[in-house]
Amino acid sequence: MSTAAAPTVSEHSVTGRLPALDALRAIGAVAVVGHHVGFQTAVTMNTTWGGWLARLDVGVAVFFVLSGFLLFRPWALSAATGRARPRAGRYLWRRALRILPAYWLAVVVCLIVLPQNRPASAGDWIRHLTFTQIYGSGQLRYGLSQTWSLATEVAFYLVLPLIAVLAVGRSWRPIRTVLIVSGGVLVTAGWLTMMAFGWLDTALHTMWLPSYGAWFGAGMALAAAHVALRTGTAPAAFRVLDDLASAPVACWAAAVALMAIATTPVAGPRDLAGPTAAEFAVKLALYLTIAALILIPVAFGGPSRVKGVFGSTSARWLGTVSYGLFLWHPLVIELIYLLDDRPLFTGGLLNTFALTMVFGLAYAAVSYYSVERPLQLLGSQWGRRAGPEPASAGPTGHCRPAAQPLV
Repeated sequence: MSTAAAPTVSEHSVTGRLPALDALRAIGAVAVVGHHVGFQTAVTMNTTWGGWLARLDVGVAVFFVLSGFLLFRPWALSAATGRARPRAGRYLWRRALRILPAYWLAVVVCLIVLPQNRPASAGDWIRHLTFTQIYGSGQLRYGLSQTWSLATEVAFYLVLPLIAVLAVGRSWRPIRTVLIVSGGVLVTAGWLTMMAFGWLDTALHTMWLPSYGAWFGAGMALAAAHVALRTGTAPAAFRVLDDLASAPVACWAAAVALMAIATTPVAGPRDLAGPTAAEFAVKLALYLTIAALILIPVAFGGPSRVKGVFGSTSARWLGTVSYGLFLWHPLVIELIYLLDDRPLFTGGLLNTFALTMVFGLAYAAVSYYSVERPLQLLGSQWGRRAGPEPASAGPTGHCRPAAQPLV
C-alpha cells in the first residue's frame, strides 16, 4: 500500500517513544534471574514447579522479539512518513555505546575476580571482548555464560541495517515488508532442518543467530504492522493486533497456558542435555507465541490501564537498569556460593533469588549511573542531525539455551 496520502494521525502519536515497553525488559530480566537461580539450586529438576523455573528462559524470546520490534521500527517509520532513513553508522555507534562499556567491564571483573576463571587465557579475553565466545564449544566462562544471547543479538545488530533496507524498499508497502521480515521463519526452519539431518550440533549451533531468525523477524513484522496501523496505511487484517491488545488478560492467560505446555518434555529436557531438533523447534515456536502475546497488549491499541502500569516510573526504572541486571546477576550468584561456601546445586530458592535480585539491582544501578548513562549522553552528541534513531532497545537479559552447558 502506498503512502501517497498523508497520515491521518498526529506526528507525535506515530514517532513518540513507547515507554510501556521499557517494563518488558525488566520482566525478561527477572525471569532470567529466576531461571538461573532455579538451576543453581537444583529446583528446576526436583520439584513440581521446577518445570516452570526451567522454562523461564522464555525471557530470551521476549528480549529478541522486543529488539526486533524496537530496532526495526525507525526504518519502517521513515518509509511510512517520508522521513530520512536512520543512518547505519549512527545506529551502530549508539548500539556500541549502549552495550560495550558495561559489557567490557563485566568481562574484566568476571575474568579477574572469580577464581574459577583464573588464569584466564588470551583466547578467553579475546573471545569474550569480541562476542565470539559462542562460536566454539565450551568457551563461555564463569559469570559470563549468559552472554551467549548478547553475542547472538550483536550479530542481529550488525545485519539489521541491510535487512531493513531490503525489507522497506523504496516505497512503503506494509504487507510486502511484513512478508520479507517474516522470512526469518524460513531461516530458522532451514537451520532446524540441518540440525535434524545431523549437519549442525544442537549443543553449539542453538546459540547462533539463524536459530532465532523467527524471533527477530516476528518482532520486525510486528513493528511494521504497528507503524502501518498508526499511520493509517494498514490493511484491515492488521487491525486484529489492536483488537487483541484490547483484551490483555486473554492474551496473557493464553501465554500462561502455552508456558504450561512448554514445561512438559515436548519442549526438551530441563537439564543440560541437548534437545533434539524437533524438541528445539517446538520450544522455539511456543516461546515465540508467548513473547508475542506478552508484547501485543503493551505495544498495540490505544491508551489503557495496562500501559499506564507498564509505563509507570518504577516499572520504567527497572527496565532501564535491566541490562545491568542481565550482566551482573550471574556474578552475584557465583559470589553468593563462594562466600557462603555452598556446594553447587544446594541452597534455598527464595533466599538465593532475593539476594541475587537485591545485589544484582545494586550492581546494575551502579553500572548504569556511573558507566552506561554518562557514555550514552556523551555519544548522543554525535550525529544529531541524522535521521530518526532506533528506540531504546536494551540488550538481552537471557540465559543460554537448554543445550548449552553452564561453565
